[in-house]
Amino acid sequence: MQHNRRQRYYFVMMAGCIGLFVLAWGVVRFFSVPAAIGMCLVAMVIPPLAAIFANKRDPEDDWWNDPRWDDPRWDEPGHDRDKPDR
Repeated sequence: MQHNRRQRYYFVMMAGCIGLFVLAWGVVRFFSVPAAIGMCLVAMVIPPLAAIFANKRDPEDDWWNDPRWDDPRWDEPGHDRDKPDR
């Protein structure tokens, strides 16, 4: 899953969270307070799940495989870590 798709899923999930809060206390509370509280409890779980889902690593993503990690002179003083020897 590419970065843009993960970001889109994150924003959709967070919009759903905000929508649940607004709908619960703007509309549903007039009909059923327990239902509004239940909606808020569901909305409370969405942000951590959205963060976990948005930061999940996919097999085709290579942002985690930095070629500088294989640089044998990585720890030497004066070595420019932004420019590997390769």
